[in-house]
Amino acid sequence: MPADPPARLRPGRVEPREIAELRALKVRHPELASAVDMQIELAELQRRVHSRLRTPLPQRLESEVAARIARGERLIDFDDLLIDWSDFRLVFRQTADILHRAGVIEHYDQTALQELARNGNRMEPLARDYFARTAHPDHYTPPPDSEPGMIDDVLALALKPFLARCAEVWGPRVPMKDWQRGWCPLCGLYPDFATIVNGDLFPICGRCTVHWPYDLDRCVFCAHDAIRSFANADGRYRVLGCSHCRKYLKAYDAQGAPRPVLPAVDTIATLPLDAAAIQQGYDG
Repeated sequence: MPADPPARLRPGRVEPREIAELRALKVRHPELASAVDMQIELAELQRRVHSRLRTPLPQRLESEVAARIARGERLIDFDDLLIDWSDFRLVFRQTADILHRAGVIEHYDQTALQELARNGNRMEPLARDYFARTAHPDHYTPPPDSEPGMIDDVLALALKPFLARCAEVWGPRVPMKDWQRGWCPLCGLYPDFATIVNGDLFPICGRCTVHWPYDLDRCVFCAHDAIRSFANADGRYRVLGCSHCRKYLKAYDAQGAPRPVLPAVDTIATLPLDAAAIQQGYDG
């Protein structure tokens, strides 16, 4: 299937900052070119879908929000996302295309994923099942072996515009300071990145984009205070590795930085730190 043509900017329109920063990253680090190109395609796709989504309205009383926070339960339910299934099938199909062109998805899995996208009756049950299976990181169950490889990754990326739209509305209404857990209070995943602001850690959910405060000295994965930190050459990026569970989290140190954290950019810019962390015995 041919690639979709690249998005064109209208005359006078400014390119989104994360896209501009990704292009600049590619110039500075040509060895990351393939990863940058994939990220640009994903970011542009998600922005196009996100721009036309309906605005979800929070359907929780403050008392229910407080109760869920106290129990450690995520706040977003599947029906809160107001998914338009034609939009979802589009983003699912194009996400699989992008990952296939980048060499992330094998050809036979790509063929099976495209067949799923063409079967409109399968999309909603698959998405609901995935969201139910990822309600809490400790209760995750993998998809059946009969499903194509990488299906959870494609579903996560296809749901991201809908979850991010929901998080924009819900996030400001959530008492984040009361959460103090390592997984996302809105959608239930562990963070895949973080930022450090004035010495405080803010994990960032890669699925819904929300961030929340957390203790810099505690591991987001196991809550032990066995964190060892090391940084890249200029100190802008750090790895927070746990000596107890051997997992690690990458972070952008915003102290004196020229811009705020941009997860779409910073997760790619820190790929060399993943290799360094793995060499030191940490598990991503």
